[in-house]
Amino acid sequence: MKYILVLGAGGFIGSHLVRRLKAEGNWVRGVDLKYPRYAETEADDFVIGDLREQSTVRSVIDRRFDEVYQLAADMGGAGYIFTGLHDAEIMHNSATINLNVLDACHKRNIKRIFYSSSACMYPQENQEDPNNPNCREDSAYPAHPDSEYGWEKLFSERLFLAYHRNYGIDARVARYHNIFGPQGSWNDGREKSPAAICRKVAVADNNGEIEIWGDGSQTRSFLFIDECIEGTIRLTRSNFTGPVNIGSNEMVTINQLVDIVSSIAGKTLHKRHIPGPLGVRGRNSDNTLIQEKLGWSPSMTLRSGLEKTYAWISEKVYQKANDL
Repeated sequence: MKYILVLGAGGFIGSHLVRRLKAEGNWVRGVDLKYPRYAETEADDFVIGDLREQSTVRSVIDRRFDEVYQLAADMGGAGYIFTGLHDAEIMHNSATINLNVLDACHKRNIKRIFYSSSACMYPQENQEDPNNPNCREDSAYPAHPDSEYGWEKLFSERLFLAYHRNYGIDARVARYHNIFGPQGSWNDGREKSPAAICRKVAVADNNGEIEIWGDGSQTRSFLFIDECIEGTIRLTRSNFTGPVNIGSNEMVTINQLVDIVSSIAGKTLHKRHIPGPLGVRGRNSDNTLIQEKLGWSPSMTLRSGLEKTYAWISEKVYQKANDL
């Protein structure tokens, strides 16, 4: 049995990670500003606390943990990150959390720490061609992320790697690519494309229409939550520091994503393209390095993950409609 700390345990990825770690038989403490929204936490100890406060961080990192997973961050989908309205909050909140956590872990002599970075830290020039994006790990520099969220992630990567070099912390850094699945944000303004599209399709009438930001030709890859958790744990317990991509390499356009979800729902829908925040034109996970270093890469198809996600979101839509 390991003693494990999950920071950001009330969030989408964190709550799934806690469940997996508990299934392994570990003792888990979770920390977040809130409890998980859609299911009871399975953590042995869950602390409601603000990790921007040094006193809170010191109180929850009160012993040596075998593993620490630092997932806590101020984040959301394109509608939150790319409007420019939340840049100061995003940078201040997330950087402060990471500075506090690393300082406390170093003083407790905790060694194994996982940090969740993001594909948003890749240079925007490498992602202008929707058909040929370059997201190899070694393409990160010269740095030019397309958002302040991406700049903060890049800074924090360097912070974790500096503690690794200077203080002997066994940091593990992953760059997540668009994680999705059940029990994530779907209607609060922070949802990402798969959840937003599942919601729009669920509420639409057959032969109706749904709104899509931009022309829909922008490309992305999307990784189902179970695959994300598997990759996260494998990296944390490996001998490879990273940074490394954790994402799917099954790239689709947003229009294709809509078509897949519509097919799952058994609906014929018309797309109405409207102005909206888009981010880069193309992004896809390059899984060459993770396959080389861990002997593993994600294999679940996008459709399989969307089937599970659509079932969950359509049920939520039905419940909300009946509650009105």
